[in-house]
Amino acid sequence: MRLYRHTADLPAEERGAVVALGNFDGVHCGHQTVIGTAQRLAAELGSPSAVVTFEPHPRSVFRPDDPPFRLTPFRVKTRHIEALGVDQLIVCHFDDGFRHKTAQAFVDEILVGGLGVRHVVCGYDFLFGHKRSGDPAFLLQAGRAQGFGVTEVGPVSDEQGGVYSSTRVRDALTAGRPREAAHVLGHPWEIEGRVVHGDQRGRTIGFPTANIELGEYLRPAFGVYAVRAGIDRAGETVWLPGVANLGARPTVDGTVARLEAHLFDVDLDLYDLHLRVQMIDFLRPEMKFPSFDALKDQIVQDAAAARAVLAAAG
Repeated sequence: MRLYRHTADLPAEERGAVVALGNFDGVHCGHQTVIGTAQRLAAELGSPSAVVTFEPHPRSVFRPDDPPFRLTPFRVKTRHIEALGVDQLIVCHFDDGFRHKTAQAFVDEILVGGLGVRHVVCGYDFLFGHKRSGDPAFLLQAGRAQGFGVTEVGPVSDEQGGVYSSTRVRDALTAGRPREAAHVLGHPWEIEGRVVHGDQRGRTIGFPTANIELGEYLRPAFGVYAVRAGIDRAGETVWLPGVANLGARPTVDGTVARLEAHLFDVDLDLYDLHLRVQMIDFLRPEMKFPSFDALKDQIVQDAAAARAVLAAAG
């Protein structure tokens, strides 16, 4: 997949793509349907397939004081989109100037002038342009006037009729239901980041942890999770079972939320490496223990519970 951070960088031979438009935070099953529709049409038309997305997420520009909410920061979103087999990823830098661009200017300057699109695919709820004045109907009218096709993808639902959406994923995670989130995403939700040095208390009781700061990630339910951690080895991701605490660590008077993952049956130096941690199941809420010994006893129980969950999950 070829990544372009500005339409001016697009070579002439890359113009004329079938483009999927959206924020695609989470790259859930509904997003995958929109992108897959663009790929199918691109194959039929003999054109490149492309995704056009926006960074930073527009919500962080419109509502900068909101708590962190991202399901997939840019690095992670890019990896998921690349895994779908898209030819191009075009990233529009969303800032205060871009937010005031009219819907017509977006069509004229980005879609037509910058990309020379052949066809556009978007979800039924895609809105764009100043004051969210652009929608699929606007795109359809613009396409007729300027010579590109438009396909609107309606709501995509699961077998029980639940619509796949980023909001549904966020609601599931904040309620401590990572299995439901994985169902909507089509894969377990992950937190990825560089392993940083912690206070190393876990090492003193036989449970060393890899610590990851949460950054712009959504804060899911605080507590203990059964996890799988992905480590890059020779270009391949090796997944190892483990248990993780996500929260502020009240027993040791912690104040900043972070993820602390203990990997089973390995002794690895992970400092400064990027680690992917899949949240498989929620085991219990975060709690404050009367002593460090009581915390240690609970960690032993948590580790046993996580092993059982992961063994059953296969």
